[in-house]
This record gives sequence, C-alpha cells and structure tokens, in this order.
Amino acid sequence: MTDNAVTVRDDARLPPGLTATVEIVVPVHNEERALPGCVEVLRDHLLRCFPFRWVITVVDNASTDRTPDVAAELAERYRGDVRLLRLERKGRGLALRTAWARSEADVVAYMDVDLSTGLDALLPLTASLVNGHSDVAIGSRLARGARTLRGPRREIVSRAYNALVRVTHGAGFTDAQCGFKAARAEVARPLLEKVEDDGWFFDTELLLLAEHNGLRVQEVPVDWVEDVDSRVRVVPTALADVKGLIRVARAKASGAARVPGLPRRPEPRAAHPDAVLAERRGGGLLWQALSFGAIGVLSTAAHLGLYALLRTWLPVLPANLLALTLTTVLNTEANRRLTFAGRRGSTARAHLLGLVVFALYYAVTSGALLVLHAADPDPGRPLELTVLVGACVLGTAGRFLLLRGWVFRRATPHES
Repeated sequence: MTDNAVTVRDDARLPPGLTATVEIVVPVHNEERALPGCVEVLRDHLLRCFPFRWVITVVDNASTDRTPDVAAELAERYRGDVRLLRLERKGRGLALRTAWARSEADVVAYMDVDLSTGLDALLPLTASLVNGHSDVAIGSRLARGARTLRGPRREIVSRAYNALVRVTHGAGFTDAQCGFKAARAEVARPLLEKVEDDGWFFDTELLLLAEHNGLRVQEVPVDWVEDVDSRVRVVPTALADVKGLIRVARAKASGAARVPGLPRRPEPRAAHPDAVLAERRGGGLLWQALSFGAIGVLSTAAHLGLYALLRTWLPVLPANLLALTLTTVLNTEANRRLTFAGRRGSTARAHLLGLVVFALYYAVTSGALLVLHAADPDPGRPLELTVLVGACVLGTAGRFLLLRGWVFRRATPHES
C-alpha cells in the first residue's frame, strides 16, 4: 500500500486507535469500458476521504473481452492499491466468495462496477464494522433517507422482491440486492461456508443467514442512480431468488442454517446509571411483576375471549389448547421484550423453553376443566369460565416464577 493511501480530509478522521484494513472487491464480467473509470473514481475517493488502510481487488469472472488485460494494466499502474483476481467461472456470488475467503483484511466489502451507489456512503458502511458495533453492513435504497433514481419497472420488481423477503423470512433489512455491502472478515468467513448460491441470490442468502444466527445487520441509506446499461435480467433473476428463499427456509427449519464458529455478540447491558445500579442491587422485581401482570391481564382477557368464541365450534380441550397457543406465543414475546429485557438467552431459546412452560400451564388449566366436568358433566358457561379464571391465576403465578428463574434467568459471572 502506498503511503498516500491513508491521506484523508480532516473532517473524515475518526478517534485515535480506530484503525483497520478494508478490502473492496469489484466483481466484473466483460466490463473493459467501465472498469478504468470505476477504479480511478473509487481510488481517488479513497485517497481523499477514507481513513482506513485499503486495497481494491478487481475480480474478473470469466470475461471474454479485454477486461482481464485492462484490469492487469490498472493493477500495474496503481501497484499496491489495486489487485487483480482472475476466475474461470462466471457468477457474482462466486467472485465475492472467492475474494472474501482469501482476504487478509479486517473488513471485506464490495460494490458494483457501475458505481450506481454514491461513494459518500462507503465510510458509514464500514465504520460500524471497524468499531465492532455491527457485523454486516448494507447499502439500502429503501431505507429512510435514501434517494434513488430508477425506472418504474425495476422499482416495482425490487420493492416486491424485498417485501417478499421480509414477509417470508421476517427479515429486518429492507434492501437485499443493493450492490454495496461489507462485513467483518471474522464473521464473513464462517458465513461463506454455508452460503450455497454463486449468483445474484448470494447477497440475500448471506443476509438471511447472518440474521438467523443473531448477527447485527446495519442498513446505510444511500444515493443510487440506475445504470441504464445494466445487463441484469431483472425478472429471471427475481424468479431464481424466489427459489433461493424456499431453499433457505428449508435450511432454517431443518437446523442446517446454523453457522458454527461465529463470534458471539455480548449480551446487551443497560448504560443508564439508574438501571446499572438497579441491576447491581438485584432489583427490578417490582417492575417485572407489574409488567408481567399487565401483560398477563391482557393475555388472560384475550384467552378468555378466544376460548368463549372457539367453544361455539370446538370441544372444551381443543378450544382451550388453541386459545392458549395463540395468546401464549404473544405473551412470551411481550415478556421477552418488556418484562425481562436485557436478560440472557436467545430468542429461539426463550421460545423453546416457553413452550415447556406453556405445557405446564396448559396442564394446570385443562386439569381444572377436567375436574370440573368430572364433578358436573354439564356445568354452566359462567361456572366454567370462573374455574378457568382461577386456574389461570394459579398458572400465571407459576409461569412468572419459571420465566424469571429459568427461561430469562440472570447470567452468572461464569456465563457473562
């Protein structure tokens, strides 16, 4: 790397000690005309505005024109700043997988050769990865504050696809396919071993696996102008992506989407002085009881309403089971987010153990109904509901104790 590769504007500097190396990959296929301008504009921006040590890697994947020769000339002209990696097989995902897997940088990134995304977003994209706040960062054309200029056909297809990703997988990110992404190398390498796609679905699969494994994905709103010379076949690509979504959903359901070897993100801890003092004193019981009680009241009301409605069509036990199942899932999630916020444990673990607590709760409430019907084969509906309320109160007390002491237990010093 040349010395002037780390020259930056004063307003671009970050706090002392925040240093890293960033490798920016530009995958290309038959881009002999666009490549020189892309590299020169990108290199100039990095020299002027980027505070980290960097290198540009042009990955030529099976070009049949002069792209490899042009890339070699650029690597020779800007020796130390620009590198060339030649692949004999086509595929953007393959290009990124190969370059990122062999990278020695702290942060790996990529952008499309057309530079449709404004380069001012490059520093925000990488800064949160350097300081460890995020694991993966993506440019988004759909996030609040983004500005885009593209035709209506591509706009509709893109929004429909990203909506499909959010609906089918519960994704938290808004734009899976913007060609402007980065990741910490230590999380990228394990993820790459699980990503199967070598084409355009590579981005989406990487992000879905990252979220599924508890990594933090940061979105950076970008300025984006459509390249009218783009060769991406939007509709066929989108259809292939739908097949990829189905494959990833199956992997999640089977457990194959779990990625071993990922660094664990620290559990969240309150930073407010009052909250820290309360945690050190072992406090919070009053708040937990009040929050749990309020959620319990709403859940009980919803349970009774659903039960009364379902009893119109179903026998007593199926009606109680269905009503409990629907309200308990929402109850567990509400308690995870509000009552026991900040406690240890993943979402999957919380809901798995919550199912065990649910089974015990169901046994208590259903047992009460069975005892009632054994004593009186045809009890009135008010009596039936009264017995159910009493069972709910007893079950709720036990549920609170199990959630607080088992499902959302406080981490021990050894576990922290």
